[in-house]
Amino acid sequence: MKTLKSLLLAVMATMALTSCTYNTLVEQEEGVTRAWADVEAQYQRRADLIPNLVNTVKGYAAHEKEALEAVVNARSRATQVTIDPSNITPEKLQEYQAAQGEITQALGRLIAISESYPDLKANEQFSELQAQLEGTENRIAESRRLYNEAVNTYNVAVRRFPNIIWAWIFKFDKKTPFAAEAGAQKAPTVEF
Repeated sequence: MKTLKSLLLAVMATMALTSCTYNTLVEQEEGVTRAWADVEAQYQRRADLIPNLVNTVKGYAAHEKEALEAVVNARSRATQVTIDPSNITPEKLQEYQAAQGEITQALGRLIAISESYPDLKANEQFSELQAQLEGTENRIAESRRLYNEAVNTYNVAVRRFPNIIWAWIFKFDKKTPFAAEAGAQKAPTVEF
């Protein structure tokens, strides 16, 4: 009888520990998903600002059609690349970052072109849109930082003992953090 009680207590203790570990891993995995949604929301905010910026520039720089089309095309490609937050692989993340990088480059060229048009630089709507884009870029950087923080916390949890056992049993796999794009260590060149 004592052995049965001891066995029952051991099983209950194991179940309690398993559920606590499992619940913690679920919470942390959901934190990663939420952080990824925040990253996507900031990129969407940037994509939403682009048409207004392009239309404002169009009126001043009609002959800069190539740069305007590059921004519109980059935006179109970037909004077509999506990632399922429960299955973020390094390859998918790299594809996503490449598409977003195209927008960054195209916007950089567009902003550089604006330097050639003093009236455009003085335009209140253009200045406001430029400030909003700058703020959005800061939000993107912060969202990516928070995403990486959530991924780090989660990845440490699934690799720590005894969580690693439960992570393996319940298939909690490591998540992929954002990494700097290739060549990001070099300062971009801006030509007028």
